[in-house]
Amino acid sequence: MATESGTTAREICAAADEALAEAAFRTGTFNAVAELFGQALARARQDGDREAEARAIGGLGATAHHRNITRLVSDLRPLDADVEAEEDLMREALAIWQEVGDAAGTARALFGVGLVFQVLHRDWEAAMPYFWQAFGLAEALEESGDLYGRSEVHRHLGFYYLYADVRPREAVRQQGHSLALRERLGDPRRIPSALVALGEAELAAGNPETAAEVTRRAATLARSAGLLAWRVRDAEESLRRAEAALSPSG
Repeated sequence: MATESGTTAREICAAADEALAEAAFRTGTFNAVAELFGQALARARQDGDREAEARAIGGLGATAHHRNITRLVSDLRPLDADVEAEEDLMREALAIWQEVGDAAGTARALFGVGLVFQVLHRDWEAAMPYFWQAFGLAEALEESGDLYGRSEVHRHLGFYYLYADVRPREAVRQQGHSLALRERLGDPRRIPSALVALGEAELAAGNPETAAEVTRRAATLARSAGLLAWRVRDAEESLRRAEAALSPSG
């Protein structure tokens, strides 16, 4: 995917971010996304733009993460080399963001490193120091216009209170924040996953009626937004669990 010669690294990154969202939620194909971030990285280094360099490297890390997620949802173990490459990219981006002193970029990169441990290594203890630091900088994410980034921080804190330090009410609170941010953003691709997460938290908190209402909306929106089959299936399975809890035998 070629870009015009006069396009800046930051403009290429913006196009790559949109391409990544489309791939992560709808198409599942990441080659063109990686190419765009690679072009952004080359342009940033050519121009000496350290912030754009960090953004491009972080984008390559996020692309690698979604590729690894694709293997996980297909019941395949990510390759060790791919997991290591993702972590290296996340850490490289973090080092640059810390060097330039950008709080939002630092938060985004801290969260990315945390994802490697939580999602790919299933290690909450290793992940949480990064997630807590990202949470401490969450306002900077929102102030920079990255509502989705802040939403993701709250969503994974919600998972922490759902599965690790089990406090369902706090999980509901965090997932409610995550959903509100995505609704403000208004991207229909991103709302169903926040609804699913909130539904799971409501179910754990003993609110099956609310869980069913929320996950029913998630399933409907996932189908209407044309999301990937596994994302639609995730919403539908969450809805089935909530409805089962509503039945007398549930």
